[in-house]
Amino acid sequence: MQKFKTEKRLNKIRKVVTQRQQSLKVVLEDIHDPHNVSAIYRTCDSVGVVQATLLYIQEEFPKISRVSSSSANKWVDSEMYETVEECFNDLRKSGYKIYASKLDENAKSLYDLDLTEKIAIVMGNEHRGISDEVAEGADEIFFIPMRGMIQSLNVSVATAVTLYEAQRQRAEAGMYETSDLSDEELEKEIDKWCEK
Repeated sequence: MQKFKTEKRLNKIRKVVTQRQQSLKVVLEDIHDPHNVSAIYRTCDSVGVVQATLLYIQEEFPKISRVSSSSANKWVDSEMYETVEECFNDLRKSGYKIYASKLDENAKSLYDLDLTEKIAIVMGNEHRGISDEVAEGADEIFFIPMRGMIQSLNVSVATAVTLYEAQRQRAEAGMYETSDLSDEELEKEIDKWCEK
């Protein structure tokens, strides 16, 4: 029975790691509510985001509860930045385009973006949204179309909507069928996950 459980776990890890999207990142700018951060981590895990980038300039990084995140932060790596410039420079050096969410008259609809490219999606603070520096430095500003009187979503919901659109586009393009990693890198990552 134990061997079956171990084999089943290994097969699940192999499948999940293979489907991870190395070319899709989420950047959280000054999101202060730990429940929102935890919910975003859960969504990142569910669509195959490898790493969340935490850009904290004005806010202190909130403590993420293992209960509310369902331990998703165990399966999604984190990196931290204290300046937009350093964060964006590193993303661009790695070949990422930067798409930031903001209600703006010049913003593109989420559904008009190509989310199959190497992209980093920036989501802003619950009250202030993204900073001016992020807006000016982004390659694209986008919005989520809404039909109601209220023109904003909770940041964790907005992130989920955005990432599930990315998942839809990537699934249609066959991007979940093979790994972005070489065979050697994939095996190393599987080994790392087995130790978690």
